[in-house]
Amino acid sequence: EYEVRAVPDDMINRVTEYRLKLVEALADLDDDFAITYLDSEEISESQIREVVRRLTLASLATPVLCGSAFKNTGVQPLLDGIVDYLPSPLEAQETVAVDVASGVPTTVLVNDDTQPTALVFKILTDPHVGQLTFLRLYSGVVKSGMRLYNSSRKRYERVGRLLKMHANKREEVKEIFAGDIVAVVGLKESTTGDTLCLKESAVLLESLEIPEPVIGVAIEPLSQSDQERLQSSLERLAAEDPTFQIKNDEESGQTIISGMGELHLEIIVDRLAREFKVNANVGKPQVAYRETITTSIECQGDFIRQDGGHPRYAKVGLKLEPLSADQTFLFENQVDSEELPEEFIASVRLGVIESLLAGPLAGYPMIGVKVLVISADWHEADSDEIAFKLAAANALSNGVRVAAPTMLEPVMEVEVVAPCDFIGDIMSDINARRGRIQGLESRSAGMQAISAFVPLAEMFGYATEIRSRSQGRATYSMQFNSYGPVTQKIVNKRIEYSAL
Repeated sequence: EYEVRAVPDDMINRVTEYRLKLVEALADLDDDFAITYLDSEEISESQIREVVRRLTLASLATPVLCGSAFKNTGVQPLLDGIVDYLPSPLEAQETVAVDVASGVPTTVLVNDDTQPTALVFKILTDPHVGQLTFLRLYSGVVKSGMRLYNSSRKRYERVGRLLKMHANKREEVKEIFAGDIVAVVGLKESTTGDTLCLKESAVLLESLEIPEPVIGVAIEPLSQSDQERLQSSLERLAAEDPTFQIKNDEESGQTIISGMGELHLEIIVDRLAREFKVNANVGKPQVAYRETITTSIECQGDFIRQDGGHPRYAKVGLKLEPLSADQTFLFENQVDSEELPEEFIASVRLGVIESLLAGPLAGYPMIGVKVLVISADWHEADSDEIAFKLAAANALSNGVRVAAPTMLEPVMEVEVVAPCDFIGDIMSDINARRGRIQGLESRSAGMQAISAFVPLAEMFGYATEIRSRSQGRATYSMQFNSYGPVTQKIVNKRIEYSAL
């Protein structure tokens, strides 16, 4: 509940001053409003709302509203602002998709009369309904029970119930129209970023870029009852969040969960206990290092088995070349079909990919490697897919060991906003963490923003550290930027750790 009151007498002058600043800023950005401002003695609320909406739709200005999540302060003005300033589907910019058959870009029109085209943007597990798939319908009409084609996964899906989600209730509808955002019950295989449409005119909407996890921890249940529910609960959380991954370490038998940072994994563990009633212990965070090569090398691998059973024969020659760290892997076949039949090329590629999953130094996955097939030898009776897969894996394993392998670590893009009095101390601390400061920018109210690249391994516990260095007045944010080389000291330390 809230009420509208007159501005207190002691604040009228400040409110008048800032309203004038708002009007002047809008006049600087919009010529029509500037003329109205110069010609009129008084500007009405409706005129201000109109020009703010116009500038927002043109991406020339961004409305900022004050509020706090604590006790829901300012929620109603925010919702009013969404209605007043943001575009309806008809006013939004054109959506570009790619025609699956031709690969040519095409425009998706916001129209009920065209084919249905929808984007899945969120997965949510509801304790009463099950899995809810949130989607936005860009065009066409979708009805309950309709059969749609998932062009991202090349699968058909049957639409179950259609739910319009309100704050504290769900409204079931039989059909939805262009521009609607709903939750769907009954989709089995669709996940975040997938496109749903009709197969005869299938298109792909722009999907989400899902970054690779940069930090992992081991997790284990506290009791036998928790053990039974842990895996299924983690899988449901992974379905909701594509940046969260689960894997089982075959050597240690541990379950490893990976995400985008300490806070991300802390929230996952908290949700396990709060929503799924699964209690678990977690280990210390581990950085997701990678390995790569630094020189080009030619290598050979074979798989020859003659003793008993079905004989197998395959030989593969590879050339390995280093790529930049932002390129994961490239594969190219440079031999003709007489030297390497086409049916074996996919097996060679699969053998290479599987061999790249564990590097020669400490067993971390390898990135930044270009693999060229430069020679091959086969036998008409004894060669098969398995032989070429194993021969390629042997060739790559032999090559990476002598291609000057090294390790890479995730480097985060960090922004720290702090009062000017603490900037020097914070910058010194960033340098001590092997960070590279990129710039310093002045912000309002005596604040400054530091932008820097800092290795993730040096950022553990940074939230506590920065609070103590700024009397609790500094804030920071970070996101993954790239993989960068590490020092030989760190390489040796990780090799020792992996040998334990």
